[in-house]
Amino acid sequence: PKGLFFNDYSATNMYLGYGIFLLVYIASVIGGNMLSLFMHKKEAYYSAVGASGGVSGILFAAVAAFPELELRIFFAIPIKAWLFGILYLAYSVYGMKNNVGNIGHSAHLGGAIVGLVATVIYFPDLLQYNLIYILGMLIPLGGLGYLLLKNK
Repeated sequence: PKGLFFNDYSATNMYLGYGIFLLVYIASVIGGNMLSLFMHKKEAYYSAVGASGGVSGILFAAVAAFPELELRIFFAIPIKAWLFGILYLAYSVYGMKNNVGNIGHSAHLGGAIVGLVATVIYFPDLLQYNLIYILGMLIPLGGLGYLLLKNK
């Protein structure tokens, strides 16, 4: 089958068609924008443009499905997808809290969360196969939860 995901570690093949890909992308854009809006609602000067939350959502959908996948940072440094996911989420929480750079960390983070959750909802068997990796990615999100409660 052609599509975003194809994995043969269970009796059934994982397959995410173009419609679900688009749904995850759009939901991640909306999720990223909503988290940005919530986190920066008291900052009149804050503005954000783009759909990078959607890109983060698709990336984290792949990380949830294939945590052992080898990614390359700067096209050279190999890193496992699960480790990249934990580091990316941790840096995004840190960057959002400390306003690091001119980057929409909250949009990236919101999109990543939606992509991760949507993939697990669509493929619940992933919890059986990739539970440790997914729980590892939830650790930095505990910091986000703290920030959300503090920001109320």
